[in-house]
Amino acid sequence: QVQLVESGGGLVQPGGSLRLSCAASGSSFTPVTMNWYRQAPGKQRGLVASMTTVGRTTYVDSVKGRFTISRDNDKNTVFLQMNSLKPEDTAVYYCNMILFVSGKHYNSWGQGTQVTVSS
Repeated sequence: QVQLVESGGGLVQPGGSLRLSCAASGSSFTPVTMNWYRQAPGKQRGLVASMTTVGRTTYVDSVKGRFTISRDNDKNTVFLQMNSLKPEDTAVYYCNMILFVSGKHYNSWGQGTQVTVSS
């Protein structure tokens, strides 16, 4: 069993910054792709940022230049640095990892952390 535990959400004023973290724990797994998704009220969950094992990154257009995804492979942790936050960034943010376990790939999700951008 692999668990993803997120931290770092909260309330921030427009223009502020937050840093989300997500750590995977368990045994005998290898994180492959690490992703951040978000879901705003009344909307579908969508991909925000993604990072492969070799460091290739992808961002949704609305966060390019403001958000940065990074990972610490030694600690099986992924981060999302969010700068210049806007009210439209308000959502529950979910960590997602594609894990390689015993020869198979598994899709694992964190519990979600609320990010609220408001004055």
